[in-house]
Amino acid sequence: MSENFEFVKTKKEESAFIVTLSNPPVNALNLKMLGEIVASVKQGNADPEVWGIIITGSGSNAFCAGADLKMMQDLGVQEATRIVSAGHGAFLEIENSTKPVIAAVNGLALGGGNELALSCDLRFVSDRARFGQPEVNLGLIPAWGGTQRLTRLVGRAKSKELIFSGQVINAQEALRIGLVNKIVPDGEELRAATDYIRMLASKVSPLALAQAKIAINNGLREASVEKGLQYEIDAMELLAQSHDLKEGVQAFLEKRPAKFIGK
Repeated sequence: MSENFEFVKTKKEESAFIVTLSNPPVNALNLKMLGEIVASVKQGNADPEVWGIIITGSGSNAFCAGADLKMMQDLGVQEATRIVSAGHGAFLEIENSTKPVIAAVNGLALGGGNELALSCDLRFVSDRARFGQPEVNLGLIPAWGGTQRLTRLVGRAKSKELIFSGQVINAQEALRIGLVNKIVPDGEELRAATDYIRMLASKVSPLALAQAKIAINNGLREASVEKGLQYEIDAMELLAQSHDLKEGVQAFLEKRPAKFIGK
């Protein structure tokens, strides 16, 4: 079973359902691509032969380098809410999948790309992979779940350090702080994820696995992710009206330093 959307390719390999982001050169996320990710995850969930879903990126340089910033050039409050909500919906679809979802990270996972990886259950990564939430450098925040999921994964202090600075870290540092599960030689990340799902298919109850995931996720949501995501929407509605956001995005597109004024 395989299906090709415009920005996402899917295929089944034995018990693994592979979703490949395909928007060269860096697999930047747009609204249509987010919708295709949702449709792909639903497709994998609906197949009884699938034990796990893998999300990876096409090419060798980037898993996903974030949102397509062309969406942000003329951002108003309503459009900001629409974009943020679309990302929330797509990544909650991944997080709430009844089957394990593994991010096989090949290269850069920045901004929305890192947030996509965070919404997966596990992250198996190339030794060349790099991770970061550089949104503050553009006058933004990580508003596709980054403020919530990164904090839950690596802790409050480390999350603030990374988000406040926009620092990009390598795979080894990501493993040290608990951001990723496993580092493999470059080019082996998809095989490692596929092998893990094949192992699950050989020995565990799919019902028990699904219930374990539900219990873990629901336990963490005693301080609800959904409530935390509303804070991201509130912040983005404010930022959508700011000079700093327009300046940050324009400076990025023009490849020049941004001149922020705090308004």
